[in-house]
Amino acid sequence: MSVILVSNDDGVHSPGIIALYRAMKSLGEAYIVAPDRERSATSHSLTLHRPLKAEEIRLNVFCINGTPTDCVTLGINKLLPEKPALIVSGINKGANLGDDVTYSGTVAAAIEGTIYGIPSISFSLVNDGHHHYHFETASYFASKITSFVLKNSLPYDTLLNVNIPNLRKEEICGIKFTRQGKRIYDNSIQETYSPWGEKHYWIGGGNPFWERGEDTDIETVKANFISITPIHLDMTNYDALSFLNEKWSMPDTKDNRFEKKL
Repeated sequence: MSVILVSNDDGVHSPGIIALYRAMKSLGEAYIVAPDRERSATSHSLTLHRPLKAEEIRLNVFCINGTPTDCVTLGINKLLPEKPALIVSGINKGANLGDDVTYSGTVAAAIEGTIYGIPSISFSLVNDGHHHYHFETASYFASKITSFVLKNSLPYDTLLNVNIPNLRKEEICGIKFTRQGKRIYDNSIQETYSPWGEKHYWIGGGNPFWERGEDTDIETVKANFISITPIHLDMTNYDALSFLNEKWSMPDTKDNRFEKKL
């Protein structure tokens, strides 16, 4: 059986990771290696300033006092009996759309797996403002998508970022392959004051604004489709690289200036 590593950024006790773990157990030998508490918006950070502790809280379930990236690294190199055939992250309580992927610990776990050359997928359940999360829907489609990846693998240096509308299974309109959209937040930094009058700042919330486009992950989810976005780890802008090579020379070591070729 294929070994599957399951991680997240909502913590080892999150209902999303439990639902995903149960779905993965039907596909292979699944292991959870996840943070001991919520580590949202930690991005692709590693813990370097202190040692990490791994505790097996039940069979095949490990909690780590670190980030999602820590969990994947330890899982691959120290905790699992062999290198996993697949890494899945989630199911996140909330969307990871557009620019959210740069902050997301959920996506970062999949990024770390991809760096190790392991097919990796992040799953997020888009919060529509209701308190109830349809994890049964998300885990059902996660199983279908994961089964396909296990059989067919993924392109080199590429992970899948999957966002699932928070709906019943029969309400999902289908699955679309999408591009990463653009989403920014207005008024996302709030000023607060301590009882002693000291000013503090709280980052979070705000009003989201997004790029329009039917082929974006954001618009696709709004239309009640599942969005699957392939994310490439090579962030080189090759058009810009060609432009710079064509238009600019290297710095002159004698006068330390750029010479523009016009």
